[in-house]
Amino acid sequence: MTSWIVVGDAEGNPTDKPCTHLDGLREVTPSTNDGCEDCLREGTTWVHLRECLNCGHVGCCDNSPRRHATAHWRHTEHALIRSMEPGEDWGWCYPDELFLLPPERAGQP
Repeated sequence: MTSWIVVGDAEGNPTDKPCTHLDGLREVTPSTNDGCEDCLREGTTWVHLRECLNCGHVGCCDNSPRRHATAHWRHTEHALIRSMEPGEDWGWCYPDELFLLPPERAGQP
């Protein structure tokens, strides 16, 4: 399981603000590997994909027309997501508005 640490705030500035939602994370399986599960069901399109770190829901980013990842957070209060884009390895906490990285990407062991 990937662990996460806070590396920045919503503006991308370094911060020592803690994320109050990192405790209790467990391994999740993406709900689909074919795209945004809601867009697939609706027949709509997406730009980038995000996975909920609480339940594995795969939704589309806020640059997508339907913004299903954010809608999932608002509906479920599942706070944490990660990018599912190839070559990207970052996360985000919606309520704390914090940017997350795995410790090894942030220069920590």
